[in-house]
Amino acid sequence: MPTGEIEILVGKLEVLNSSLTPPFTIEDHTDGGDDLRMKYRYLDLRRKVVLQNLQLRHRMAMEIRKYLSEEGFLEVETPVLIKSTPEGARDFVVPSRMNPGEFYALPQSPQTFKQLLMVAGFDRYFQIVKCFRDEDLRADRQPEFTQIDCEMAFVERDDVLHAFEGLTRHLFRSIKGLEIEGEFPKMQYSEAMSRFGNDKPDIRFGMELSDMSDLVKGKGFQVFDSAEHVGGFCAEGCAAYSRKQLDELTDWVKRPQLGMKGLIYVKYNEDGTLKSSVDKFYDEAALKQWAELFGAKAGDLILVLAGEHDLTLKALSELRLEMGNRLELRDSKVFKPLWVVDFPLLEWDEETKRFHAMHHPFTSPYEEDMELFRTDPGKLRAKAYDLVINGVEIGGGSIRIHDEDLQKQMFDNLGFTKEEAQKQFGFLMSAFRYGAPPHGGIAFGFDRWVAMFAGIDSIRDVIAFPKNNAGRDMMIDTPSTISEDQLKELSLKVDLKKDH
Repeated sequence: MPTGEIEILVGKLEVLNSSLTPPFTIEDHTDGGDDLRMKYRYLDLRRKVVLQNLQLRHRMAMEIRKYLSEEGFLEVETPVLIKSTPEGARDFVVPSRMNPGEFYALPQSPQTFKQLLMVAGFDRYFQIVKCFRDEDLRADRQPEFTQIDCEMAFVERDDVLHAFEGLTRHLFRSIKGLEIEGEFPKMQYSEAMSRFGNDKPDIRFGMELSDMSDLVKGKGFQVFDSAEHVGGFCAEGCAAYSRKQLDELTDWVKRPQLGMKGLIYVKYNEDGTLKSSVDKFYDEAALKQWAELFGAKAGDLILVLAGEHDLTLKALSELRLEMGNRLELRDSKVFKPLWVVDFPLLEWDEETKRFHAMHHPFTSPYEEDMELFRTDPGKLRAKAYDLVINGVEIGGGSIRIHDEDLQKQMFDNLGFTKEEAQKQFGFLMSAFRYGAPPHGGIAFGFDRWVAMFAGIDSIRDVIAFPKNNAGRDMMIDTPSTISEDQLKELSLKVDLKKDH
């Protein structure tokens, strides 16, 4: 013991197993880099900080099962080998030896199966389930991840929101010892985009965005005059920012990830004067109008970006979050949940020249918007909702289509031929003919939720054996090639020509 109060006299010593010197120090603050720790993950898991993350994961899974079971949800396992579908991310596919030339897919989610459970008469379903997506990775993505998957029959949107506000409160109470007071606010997608520039707003702090296009155009400043969108926000108390700090922010927004050409600023000095990087085009009276638009006061700094509409909104959103970090406004001990609702049903893809489902093709539109299928599909609103906490999308869901004719209309707007729709989803549309009830649900990113409660950014740190950013398991060295005999058995040939 560290105190030295207990001494052990050794009568006999038996070595159960000897150990090599570990390749990195097994301590909370280790000297091992990511790749080294992933290669020897079984040693990394000995570190107390990693163990605590997995203990937290276990506790959260136990509380989720306990709460949902008490609320009448039944846990049902759904298949892992399913049918490949064309919507969403790329599928991982599995060749079938017994059916040469045919393939299974690993599920991106149990979406169609949970809907079929509703058709089967199950009232409330849930599952803590492994899902798979073959997509480019980042800190909060893995090729295999875990969802809390849920569905309810005979519900409307607010029934689902109420049920899962309850789960959210329960987890905060039982795991974090925090009470989340009051109903979670609801914010329309369009409002979230205009006020915060994204559909997962961090509402722990202000600095909301304002559109100033009408206010600034036509004054001879070509950057504004030629821009689709001019917008900005007010950073409180930042008028004292130095030229060096402003240059750093300018370089930050000019990074390839954001693609802005520059940053405009207005300092509202303590003496009441206004100093701008565009003084040549806008006099003090014009700048005062800017200040009024943003609600700025002496001591504040106005930051403005201009360019293509969507690109500029995204950059403003990222700049707002960056300023929130620099000003220490994103307190990790404060949690602000909200529902973002009324997403667009469809989004246009310029590359394929057709609409895609913003969530998935089974999301129901609002009844009062149905005429827009014929006149303006891009304006259709979806009965979809996301739970957002501190700028992180924790989960999302929707009220589903439960009518065969409406489902066919949805597929038609997504560019499916009748034959394609029947081949891919005929089983679901057939099921709708047997008295499918209205139903809806939600799926939460379990790994992401655990990471938030652990106070870390990367979901890799809450998964026992994660993949790296290239989708590789460094420990067991996979993906890997398979033998010619295996390929032959599966009726496969591998062609690695560079022009493919």
